[in-house]
Amino acid sequence: MWISDRWRDFELIDCSHGEKLERWGGQILVRPDPQAIWNTPRTNPAWKKPSARYSRSSSGGGHWDKSSVPESWQISYGQLRFNVRPMNFKHTGLFPEQAANWDYIMEKIRSAGRPVSVLNLFAYTGAATVAAAKAGASVCHVDAAKGMVAWAKENAAASGVREAPIRWIVDDCVKFVEREIRRGRRYDALIMDPPSYGRGPSGEVWKLEDNIWDFVELTSRVLSDAPLFVLINSYTTGLSASTISYIAESVFTRRFGGHSESHELGLPVTDSGLALPCGCSCRWEK
Repeated sequence: MWISDRWRDFELIDCSHGEKLERWGGQILVRPDPQAIWNTPRTNPAWKKPSARYSRSSSGGGHWDKSSVPESWQISYGQLRFNVRPMNFKHTGLFPEQAANWDYIMEKIRSAGRPVSVLNLFAYTGAATVAAAKAGASVCHVDAAKGMVAWAKENAAASGVREAPIRWIVDDCVKFVEREIRRGRRYDALIMDPPSYGRGPSGEVWKLEDNIWDFVELTSRVLSDAPLFVLINSYTTGLSASTISYIAESVFTRRFGGHSESHELGLPVTDSGLALPCGCSCRWEK
């Protein structure tokens, strides 16, 4: 497991009975988490008086109960700074377990000894984009949601890379990659965080288990002749780390050589000393 244990502004305090107790800067949040199936005692007093709690509805969806949480605030991870805010469907705009991958991205770019171009697909609010730009790469950031790209720009500004060479693209990722192939554009590194399920702008259905193979194979055609790395994230239950590694080996290693490594991502839990699993990642490198 790759554990993101270098946080100062974020802390997973406890998790039990389908929920997690977190500190985001000075705010204490309680959010659902389907992985926390254990019913360990909730002895921490913060469970009873969080700044905000997301409660699921029996009819689907849910809502935030907010007592004192601001609409938005900032937290830092090393040199990176992000705007977070409570959103629909329990999210805050940031996945703190991805910090282990931000470290990996920055180390690979800084040690490359050459200019590096990065294509970040399904790029959300841009944490990986900001990490890559902060390390000195040029980045193409692609997401189909205009609001998420605007939020990513806010994070870039907060992290001091507003003027970095970042292309901000609002587009369907599959169609964008197809156009980049026709244009002959190539990238030294790929980052992708495809959703479990979604619909394209014309109603196209995306289901990760059905589409991931074709999409990964497609993206291999925009890699340069000297690729540096590929990072694939998955939060889809049932799509294991070893499954993603099998795809990466079949696509990238057979074409370029190199090797892949896949693990679960995890966050340390302060009160138990254990780690909460939070999806998985595959890192392929030449």
